[in-house]
Amino acid sequence: QVQLVESGGGSVQAGGSLRLSCAVFGYTYFSGCMGWFRQAPGKEREGVAVIGLYGGNTFYTDSIKGRFTISQDNAKNTVYLQMNSLKVEDTAMYYCAADFLMCPGGLSGWLAKDHKYWGQGTQVTVSS
Repeated sequence: QVQLVESGGGSVQAGGSLRLSCAVFGYTYFSGCMGWFRQAPGKEREGVAVIGLYGGNTFYTDSIKGRFTISQDNAKNTVYLQMNSLKVEDTAMYYCAADFLMCPGGLSGWLAKDHKYWGQGTQVTVSS
């Protein structure tokens, strides 16, 4: 049974940094896509960043470009989201998602689609 387990959320002041982790259990990935989504109260879910697991190519939504970096550690079966220069508007529940073997929609389209595997979420709160 495949499980995605997020960690690393918390509370931070504006301008601070956090690193989220998404560990994959029950499957050793070689290809596909993994990425991060977020949802703030009263708002729709937003795709944030995606990484192609085979080549490491990445794609980001415009609102976080230059501030967030997605990366992978294949030895640890884990994907990370390094978040710098955090803003109050980054406050949300952050979810990890994955599709293995394929990336539906390609990197640029993947963030707009639903996915097979989801984590339980980790809360990020940024205060002014």
